[in-house]
Amino acid sequence: MRARIYKPAKTAMSSGTAKTKQWVLEFMPTAARGIDPLMGWTSSSDMNSQVRLYFDDLEAAQDYAKDRGIEAVVTKAKTRKPNIRPGGYGDNFATDRKGAWTH
Repeated sequence: MRARIYKPAKTAMSSGTAKTKQWVLEFMPTAARGIDPLMGWTSSSDMNSQVRLYFDDLEAAQDYAKDRGIEAVVTKAKTRKPNIRPGGYGDNFATDRKGAWTH
């Protein structure tokens, strides 16, 4: 049984980093997906493709996979520098503003 361990990326819908702190162990599909002839839905007989396990750190995920004989591939996440402004949101409305008011 094969799996991949990764840290999820932030969603494109917000600038927040919620749900990106934990590591995820996700099983690779072992059976191809098929199309249901009646409804046209995509389905699979592989139940492990629906399982996602969440861990607080990479070592815990690797230990879990090793203990259960799961061949796991680790994908390292690309980290980016946090964009923290000293004044934050309130800096938009500062009275001691040096530049011109643009909005």
